Amino acid sequence: MILKQLYSLLLYLAAPALLLKLYRTQPGKPTVGKRWPEHFGWTPPPKADHPVWIHAVSVGETLAVTPLIKQLKATHPTLPILLTTTTPTGAEQAAKLGELVEHRYMPLDFSWAVKRFLQIVRPRALYIMETELWPNTLAATHDAGIPITVMNARLSERSCQRYAKVQSLFTQLARHITRVLCQHQDDAARFARLGLRPEQLCVTGSIKFDITPAVDLPEQAASLRQQLGRKRPIWIAASTHRGEDEQVLQAHQTLMAQYPEALLILVPRHPERFHPVFEQCQSQGFTVVRRTSRQPVAATTQVYLADTMGEMMLLLASSDVAFIGGSLIGDRVGGHNLLEPAALARPVLTGPSYFNFTDITQQLIAAEGAAIVANSEHLAQQLIALFAQPVLQAQMGQAALAVVQRNQGALSRTLAALDLPDN
Repeated sequence: MILKQLYSLLLYLAAPALLLKLYRTQPGKPTVGKRWPEHFGWTPPPKADHPVWIHAVSVGETLAVTPLIKQLKATHPTLPILLTTTTPTGAEQAAKLGELVEHRYMPLDFSWAVKRFLQIVRPRALYIMETELWPNTLAATHDAGIPITVMNARLSERSCQRYAKVQSLFTQLARHITRVLCQHQDDAARFARLGLRPEQLCVTGSIKFDITPAVDLPEQAASLRQQLGRKRPIWIAASTHRGEDEQVLQAHQTLMAQYPEALLILVPRHPERFHPVFEQCQSQGFTVVRRTSRQPVAATTQVYLADTMGEMMLLLASSDVAFIGGSLIGDRVGGHNLLEPAALARPVLTGPSYFNFTDITQQLIAAEGAAIVANSEHLAQQLIALFAQPVLQAQMGQAALAVVQRNQGALSRTLAALDLPDN
């Protein structure tokens, strides 16, 4: 009880900063707008009674859970689904699901806000995408008699050690969770170390492996590639963070010394960084075109800044080699998912910090479908080697694709483990 009260106090103290970050208007970033009361539990009633409540915090989680939502609706056409996200970028992605779901903003983790949300929505079950564990939300949902399943759960060694420092708090969290569907056996072992019972744990694999590119993706990618330059070397730096763009641009400068016609597709992770990164490219002397500008890409264009959301697969499919960001800036981020380029048979490069995707990355490295680059100089060397050896480039891409195909099936295992309640 004392821990819960202390947590709630800290949450109240942190709320102004959290809300400022959430509601701050920034160029290229969607806003919550008039829907802000939803964050405090004042949510419009759903169209259908007792929906399944799925929570995906932002864009990445929404994209990852989309195949599961589509499969749920295919097998249970009348099942109402309420999808919550915390961020407006997540809401924007959820809107693309159309009539498959109703979207609401997730209430902040104040007990009174969550209870108000539950009274209005009256969900039959809560399915949480990955490890988005909020103490008051779990407690209020459990107390309302609603089963809670964490899907596609992962727990790095680093996070496990952090939870262990507040073991009593995690023990309270664990009591409220019905089941945890883990991506890998080592994730399940770490949850067990923290006290989850064997009957609470199930290894279903990562549903992120169950990637099915859109049917029209090859046609769209061919069209974009024609615009960018069909025969020139093109690489993509996806989901880059502050402090990483400089290294990527430095590597591109080195690459252009060998391949002057090379083009970099640069995709900053957060939309509020689109304009600063554009200015950074210009200040370093690069000829840069923003995707939203609709300006033609000339043979002299050196950087194509992808300042849009939800187009990652198209951009990856239009490139030859992919570098995945969040991995060249120490332990601040821990990398991002390498599976999208792998599913498109693209060679994958990543920095040395990938602790959030250890198993996936190690499988790709072992299969020689991915390689680790230590810094910008090493990144440039790998790019030069891959563009100099088309056969190696193709072999590496096929090896990456084979890893994805070998691990597919998690979606069906997850659906089987959900044990949907009838009402």
